[in-house]
Amino acid sequence: MIDIVLALLSTIGALSILFASIGILRMPDFYLRLSVTVKASTLGVGLLLICAAIMFPDVSVTTKAMAIIFFLIITAPVAAHMIGRAAYFTGTPLWKGTIVDELNGMYNEDTHELESNPDNVPPPSDNESNIATTEEETK
Repeated sequence: MIDIVLALLSTIGALSILFASIGILRMPDFYLRLSVTVKASTLGVGLLLICAAIMFPDVSVTTKAMAIIFFLIITAPVAAHMIGRAAYFTGTPLWKGTIVDELNGMYNEDTHELESNPDNVPPPSDNESNIATTEEETK
């Protein structure tokens, strides 16, 4: 029975990591690539670590695997958020098919802060948006 559980968990984990790698190739812009990669790879690595904890029932292996899963679940989304935020504020273009840019006009370049009220933000110096206009800009 344990072999079946291990086979199922490791297969789902490996497929999840495969989907993350395919997502890097298929997604049109940096933000979507970041999102799909973090979500799928966190799930895949977590499932593979659970398999390791089941396969090696020693307390030290199980404890280490659970600690790694805990820190991975805590740190991966936060790191992805910070990377995405830094990319947005440095001007990495959005995909040309992006419909809504909720941060457009909310960033105060003088104070480097996000404002919750767009009326408090001074108008940008140029009227260009952060959305890519060509396929070349998203690569």
